[in-house]
Amino acid sequence: MFNLHSTMQSKWFSSIFFVTILTIVLTSATNTFETISDDDLVDRIKSNEFVIVFFAKKSNCVDCDKYENELFKIRDEFRDMFPAQVVKVIDSQLVRLYSPKKEPAIVFFRHGVPLLYSGNINSDEIYQKLDQNRTPTVKELTDDTFEHLTQAATGATTGDWLILFYNRECIDCQRLGAVWEAVGAALRNRVNVARVDKDFRGIKTAKRFGVQKAPEFIFIRQGNFYRYDIPKYDIKSFVSFAQEFYRNARAEKIKAPASPFDELVASIVMYIKSYQANGINNLINDNTYLLPAITVIGFILFILVLKCCLRFRKSGDEQKKKEKSKKSK
Repeated sequence: MFNLHSTMQSKWFSSIFFVTILTIVLTSATNTFETISDDDLVDRIKSNEFVIVFFAKKSNCVDCDKYENELFKIRDEFRDMFPAQVVKVIDSQLVRLYSPKKEPAIVFFRHGVPLLYSGNINSDEIYQKLDQNRTPTVKELTDDTFEHLTQAATGATTGDWLILFYNRECIDCQRLGAVWEAVGAALRNRVNVARVDKDFRGIKTAKRFGVQKAPEFIFIRQGNFYRYDIPKYDIKSFVSFAQEFYRNARAEKIKAPASPFDELVASIVMYIKSYQANGINNLINDNTYLLPAITVIGFILFILVLKCCLRFRKSGDEQKKKEKSKKSK
């Protein structure tokens, strides 16, 4: 009787131990994210509206474990509320495009536009920041929309603006995409954050502000603008400059947008300078300034001819009046 009881008790403890071990194994197996490759990540970003990516190192990364644990706490909320896919990429070659400091990093893709998470390693804070930025914050400005949206020359009635000038060949500009969205998220409802393609649809605007390289940054406030000449391209530095550090930079008065006539005159000036520097033969082969110059010269000649015609007609009318008056006498 004693042996039977001991045997049953031993089997009972064995069953409990097995169930406990099985539960731990299953829990640990599910307490992680789907791990994908860089190629799979590119496909996910293209085919899904929302994708949250956790970039991690393969080993020896204490912060990676902290990020993953906090992010896992809100994985179900992301799936239910957005819904958003949450994936993990280990030792990715793509992380340098989104995070200057590389791993660990959380990047939120909205219709393919990346936002680098910047904040404390806290599940509630992570969820709040990503939830508030389901749509991109950075505005794309062009020569046609710049003055209308910013009201820069009239005193910035639409608020302050922090603007990135970029071009499509600039590698540093490409790597600033997720960072610049993070700057926009940090300054939401306080400062407008935008960007301008200086070599395409923002050529005139870049010339207006004397922008010559990419990336280049300016802060617009109450009819003045301030150049960001700090060599640090991190979120904290950009936000600090827009909030208060701009006062340490030189204020430059914003010029009014150039009129079409001003642009023609500027082209003529550039043409003359190029003529003096390069000679007539080089200018004939260069249509950059030749066409505007011919246009202005032709317009001036047209005005002169028109004035001569009007004067000739006026003198003719006066002569006819004199002849009529003589005949009447």
